[in-house]
Amino acid sequence: RMLGALAQRKMATGVLQRVRGGLALAKSGAHPAGQPLVWGRGFATSSSRNREDSWFKSLFVRKVDPRKDAHANLLTKNEESNLYKIQFHNVKPECLDAYNKLCEDVLPSIHADKYYPCELVGTWNTWYGEQDQAVHLWRYRGGYPALTEVMNKLRQNKEFTAYRKERGKMLLSRRNQLLLEFSFWNEPVPREGPNIYELRSYQLRPGTMIEWGNYWARAIGLRQHNREAVGGFFSQIGNLYMVHHLWAYKDLQSREDTRNAAWQEEGWHEVVYYTVPLIQHMDSRIMIPTKASPMQ
Repeated sequence: RMLGALAQRKMATGVLQRVRGGLALAKSGAHPAGQPLVWGRGFATSSSRNREDSWFKSLFVRKVDPRKDAHANLLTKNEESNLYKIQFHNVKPECLDAYNKLCEDVLPSIHADKYYPCELVGTWNTWYGEQDQAVHLWRYRGGYPALTEVMNKLRQNKEFTAYRKERGKMLLSRRNQLLLEFSFWNEPVPREGPNIYELRSYQLRPGTMIEWGNYWARAIGLRQHNREAVGGFFSQIGNLYMVHHLWAYKDLQSREDTRNAAWQEEGWHEVVYYTVPLIQHMDSRIMIPTKASPMQ
């Protein structure tokens, strides 16, 4: 038994010596001639790869300054506290005309009634993009309390209740989002027509909203020459890290000319270069205002 124990101890000592030798060779990068460094090379390769991986990953680590305020407070017009609701209604194709007529009869009356602290900013049909779709944008001056007040009052409105019931028969699906407006965009106001409108929607990577706002705060001045900039918003409830930019053009050719002209502006290409990596998904709708829309 003693001989067996001595043999095991001697074997263990030999293994430790070989391991130490492998570590030394891995650090030095050299090995004796004629002796293949099988284990040592594996360790050296693994160690080198780990160092390279750490260096490579460090290139993509986003350093974020500590902030003591919410994104919403840093990006919005705090003194106004406007809240927006955008609605997307996918209508049965055979019902689109009847749907538009129903909205024309009901929505402007709510907009004009001072009893409801809300305004219909615009209502459109999607022309290019999702077909047979209606888009409505509402503003609530006073924020969430105004939204709650309107919702409570509409529950008691028999005309609106009947409208919702009839509308439900015409829809395939619907969704909405609550939005705040960027401080550096114009507040959307009524417009005379005729115009077409483009709603460009961007799904940003989480954590990049401040960076997006910093670039666009400088860039929006480059897109004001033809009054094409209508409004810019970001989501608070619904799909998060979602940005909507609303533009107005006389027609599709005017849109093309205006967008091409932006590339001649100093600094515009930098905005595109630095903001594209922040986007996960983007979508564009060309929309036509309905008769009920304050934006024509």
